[in-house]
Amino acid sequence: MSAHQKLYEGKAKILYTTDDPEILLAHFKDDATAFNAQKRGSIAGKGEINCTISSHLLREMEAAGIATHFIDSPTGNQMRVRRVQILPLEVVVRNIAAGSLCKQTGLPVGTLLKQPLVEFFYKNDDLGDPLLTRERLFLLELATPEQVEQLKTLALQVNDILSAFFQRCGITLVDFKLEFGLDRDGTLRLADEISPDTCRLWNNSDDDPDRRVMDKDRFRRDLGNVEEAYQQVLERVLAQTNQQSE
Repeated sequence: MSAHQKLYEGKAKILYTTDDPEILLAHFKDDATAFNAQKRGSIAGKGEINCTISSHLLREMEAAGIATHFIDSPTGNQMRVRRVQILPLEVVVRNIAAGSLCKQTGLPVGTLLKQPLVEFFYKNDDLGDPLLTRERLFLLELATPEQVEQLKTLALQVNDILSAFFQRCGITLVDFKLEFGLDRDGTLRLADEISPDTCRLWNNSDDDPDRRVMDKDRFRRDLGNVEEAYQQVLERVLAQTNQQSE
């Protein structure tokens, strides 16, 4: 394969090959989708903002000893990543009740969970990414029991690191989605991105249930000021990263 052939295009990113078969180039798009791509739009500068936030947060993970696919970010909206075989699972960690958890359980939005809840969803657009029981997950052979335990452990570690980091930014991490993949040595690596597209983030200094939203819910729920919210998250992440490195 020659360099920079398009390998795959998803809702938020395009993956290209490079001269090294084990390294891919991820291009972050400004496209925005919600409700399994039934709602589509564009958020100005989103690609660069998400790529930059993701790069900083994946470096945080690496520094804490969590293996990721991140290598570096050659330009604002591009990231070089290790090639991994993505597991067809979305691993969701919830600290506070919001979104589908409230719709499916009747819990009021904002309910603080006694302990973080880790859930697995089948990464399958045609089926609408359904919530899986452990039995269904094994029935479909989406991961081994050992991998499921490892995914849960890693997801909770990521939650600890991210929650503390965002708290220092004056932001509450409500919930978030992770994806993992296996590299050619069989190592499980955190993949995809960590950004306002994949996390629910609430501004600590605002109690208003609409104004405090700093993530893709602004787009999903037509709350407006989406770009400003993403930009605000970026600025706080950069300020916190600079503070830590001083």
